[in-house]
Amino acid sequence: MSPRRFNFAEPLVMLATVLQWLVLATVTGVVVGTGTSAFLNALYALMAVGRTLELVWISVLLPLAGLINGLLLYYGYRVNRTGLKDTLMVAVHTQEGMMPLKTLWIKPVAALVTLASGGSAGKEGPCSHIGASLASAIARGLGLNRELRRRLVACGVSAGFASVFGTPLAGAIYGVEVLAIGRIRHDFLFPAIISGVISFQVSQFWGVPYTFYSALALPAFSQGLFLKTIIIGIFCGLVAWLFVDLTAWVSRVVATLRVNFKLWPPLLPLIGGCVLAGLIWVIPNANDYLGLSLPLMDRALAGEPIAWFGFLWKTLFVAITLGSGFYGGIVTPQFVIGATAGSALAPLLGISPALGASIGLVAVVAAASNTPIAAILMGIELFEGTLGATYVAGAAIAAYLIIGHRSVYPDQLVAYSKTSWMVVRPDMPLGQEKIHLSYGLLRWWRRFQWRDLRDRIRQRKLRK
Repeated sequence: MSPRRFNFAEPLVMLATVLQWLVLATVTGVVVGTGTSAFLNALYALMAVGRTLELVWISVLLPLAGLINGLLLYYGYRVNRTGLKDTLMVAVHTQEGMMPLKTLWIKPVAALVTLASGGSAGKEGPCSHIGASLASAIARGLGLNRELRRRLVACGVSAGFASVFGTPLAGAIYGVEVLAIGRIRHDFLFPAIISGVISFQVSQFWGVPYTFYSALALPAFSQGLFLKTIIIGIFCGLVAWLFVDLTAWVSRVVATLRVNFKLWPPLLPLIGGCVLAGLIWVIPNANDYLGLSLPLMDRALAGEPIAWFGFLWKTLFVAITLGSGFYGGIVTPQFVIGATAGSALAPLLGISPALGASIGLVAVVAAASNTPIAAILMGIELFEGTLGATYVAGAAIAAYLIIGHRSVYPDQLVAYSKTSWMVVRPDMPLGQEKIHLSYGLLRWWRRFQWRDLRDRIRQRKLRK
C-alpha cells in the first residue's frame, strides 16, 4: 500500500471507529443506565425504611441478612453451568468479555439485602456488575469479536460507575484505569466516556438523585498548603493500606474457621452479622458506620466535628461485612473512610476540616483502588470544580504510592511497578504476584550491611 493511499484510508477507518463506538456505547449507556437506575431506586426505597428501625431490630436483621447473603451466593451460582466467572476483571482479562447472564441478579439482590439491613458496604459494586453483565450480553447478541467484547464490558463498568455517583468522566476513566496498575488502555477511553455520559443522563431521567459538594474557597496557591495536602495524602495512603489488609485478614480468618470447623458456607456471613450486631452496642454512635454512611461523610465534608477514630470504626465495620461474605460495593466505603480520615487530620495541620475531608476522600480512592487519575477527576466533578486540582493531585498521587502494590481488587493486573526499586512480572493478577526488591537495591543494602558490620568489628577492637 502506498503512503498516499494509506494516509487517505486511515482517517476513514478512524471515522468509522468513532461512529461505531458512538452507536455501541450509546446503546450500552441507555441499557446500563436503566438497569442501574432500577437498582438504585429500589435501594434508596429500602434504605429509607431501614433508617426508621431501632438498633434492636438492626441487630436482629444483620445475622438474618448474613444468612440470606450466604444462601444467595452459595446456591444462586449453581444455575451457572457455563464455567464463566462474573468477576469484572476476569471477564476482561481472561474470558474475552464473556460473563454469565443467568446469575446477573444475584449480586444486586444480595447488595440490597446487605445495605437495607445495615451491612457496611457500597452501592457501586452491584451497579458495575450490572453494567458489565448487560454489556457482555449486548456484545454477544450483536456477535462482536472478543476484542470488541472486552471494550464493551469495560464500557459497561464505566457506565455503571458513572450512574452511581453522577461523575461521567471519572466513571469512564475508573472503568479503564482499574483494570491494571500502571497502564491505561487509551483505545477504551472514547467508548467509556460516551457510555458514562449517556448512562448518567438516563439515570437522571429515571429520577436517581445525586449530591454534589462545594469545598471552601481556596486561597492563592501556596507551597505550604500544598505540602500539607501531601501529608494528608500520605496519611490516607496508610489508612487505605489498613483498609485493604484488614479486609483481606478478615477473609482469611473466616476461611480458616470454615476449614477448621467444617462450617456450611452460608453460615459464614451469618457469623459476620452476629459480630456486627454485637459491635453496634459497644461502639459509640455505631449508627454512623452502618449501611452507606453517607450522612457521616456529608458531615465531614461540611466541616462538622467528627469522632477522631471514626475512620477506624468504619474500616472495621466494612472489613467484617465484606470479609465475612456479605456482598456489596467497596468504593463508597472508601469515600467515607477518606473523608473522615482527612477531617480528623486536617486541624492538626492547620487546615479546615472540610478541605481535609475533601482531599482525604479523593486520596483513599486513589490508593485503595489504584486509580489516581479517576480519583482526581472525581474530586473535580463531585466538588463542581471548587476543589483545587493541584492540591487534589498531589495528595492522590502520594496516597497511590504509599499504599504500594495492594488493592481492594485481587484480580487487578500489575502492568508496571510503582517504583524502580521493586520488580514485578508484567500482567500478573495482584493476588498472585509477589513483589521483589530490585537487584540494585539489594546490592546497595548488602553493601550497607557489610559496611555496618565492619564498623562494629572495628569498634570492638578499639574497646579491647
